[in-house]
Amino acid sequence: MREYSLAYLTASQSTTAEAIGIAATLGYSAVGLRIKPNAPGAPFQSFIGDVQIQRETLAKMADTGVTVFDIEIIRIGEVFDPVQYRPLLEAGAALKAKAVLVAADDSHESRLSQHYAQLCEFIKPYGITADLEFMPWTGVKDAKAALRVLQLAGEPSNAGILVDALHFGRSTTSLADIGGIPSHRLHYAQMCDAQAGLKFTTEEMIHTARQARQLPGEGNIDLKGLFAALPNDIPVSIEIPDMVRSQAMGDMAWAKKTLQATQEILGDAFGL
Repeated sequence: MREYSLAYLTASQSTTAEAIGIAATLGYSAVGLRIKPNAPGAPFQSFIGDVQIQRETLAKMADTGVTVFDIEIIRIGEVFDPVQYRPLLEAGAALKAKAVLVAADDSHESRLSQHYAQLCEFIKPYGITADLEFMPWTGVKDAKAALRVLQLAGEPSNAGILVDALHFGRSTTSLADIGGIPSHRLHYAQMCDAQAGLKFTTEEMIHTARQARQLPGEGNIDLKGLFAALPNDIPVSIEIPDMVRSQAMGDMAWAKKTLQATQEILGDAFGL
């Protein structure tokens, strides 16, 4: 049975414990948590350094059986020291997270690869994979670039590439490029829909990514082709922020709607 994870951006109004409760009610097996902001002043879920929330979250996990699949976020810039992410990784280990999302803020491929290799070595004791997400406005713009970084980094055993349907649809990445990623480097994939194409500005791409994605089937990204090119048992993180609809409906109702739409596209609805 396919594993579905409720991503932070799909239920961003919820605390860590609330997100786990929503996931349990709706049939998700896991959640993704953003316990470190993706930019200064950006929203995130309190966990690191908050003992009460840590207790509530771990208790909710124990009560429901819902796990934490991934945590966010590590950004690799021109200057990078993985030690600064120790609190995030310690939290991830406490949550028994499987992966941490990594974004590239450095367009110098050789330097980025060296820093990524350092990160992979640093996080080995935590039992977490470092999943590099290609995004067309970052230093790793497509799947080919992500694969090059892994290769230049020496192909660490805990390295991975995160495929987000949105960035597949808005980059030069082809289905052949996806098929060219070794399956053991694909630990999970993110699901959403949108209008595909290369005509969007950086500002438009970021806005869509963070606030205005569509349900599977509402856009024109080749989701069926994409997931056919991925391993058939790859865990699916449902990351579909729509701040207008989700805030009107509430996280529970929106998370239900996103799960149903995803299952329909992937043929998992109604036990299919």
